[in-house]
Amino acid sequence: MKFIIGKKIGMSQFFSQGGVLIPVTLIEAGPCYVLQQKTKEKDGYQAFQVGFDKITKEKKIKKSAKGKEYRYIREERVKDDEQNKVGDKIDLSLFKEGDIVAISGISKGKGFQGSVKRWGFAGKSSSHGVKHEHRTLGSIGSRFPQRVVPGKKMPGRMGGERTTVKNLKIVKTDIDNNLLIVKGAVPGRKGTLLEIRSGT
Repeated sequence: MKFIIGKKIGMSQFFSQGGVLIPVTLIEAGPCYVLQQKTKEKDGYQAFQVGFDKITKEKKIKKSAKGKEYRYIREERVKDDEQNKVGDKIDLSLFKEGDIVAISGISKGKGFQGSVKRWGFAGKSSSHGVKHEHRTLGSIGSRFPQRVVPGKKMPGRMGGERTTVKNLKIVKTDIDNNLLIVKGAVPGRKGTLLEIRSGT
């Protein structure tokens, strides 16, 4: 399993060799370090923990009570035959141009939104007789039962949820600068923590 942690830098554009304009996302990926191993004998499952963005004195960030040295720590499950020793470095050398990855992160929070923006409802028409009702929800039920059915698509809080975008293609990697360039958009705002895995 190829796995690395990174931060979203922002979006840009990239020209392919044929002169085609491609929208891309720039990600600062790694380096990460293996901090702990989990085994079936001791923990009941096989996994490893990795740390990203080491805390330094220049950043003026107080360490936690446990003395955590990394700002972000994540855990990734692996197969029985995969081994990652404590102290191993994980960088972009795992990935190459053309690889397909899945990227997970927290999406942008958009607050309380109506049904048109949240679910893509069409709203009502602008014909004669419609007044102040263009973006309203409309009927939300039937005569029976006399209640709102659970799971009904209604206005509410939108965004701020863990989201995974699959089938993203790596356009370019820059190992020296820990820069990963993928085609398309990924979840979150600038600075969002991202988990990058191989496969769809």
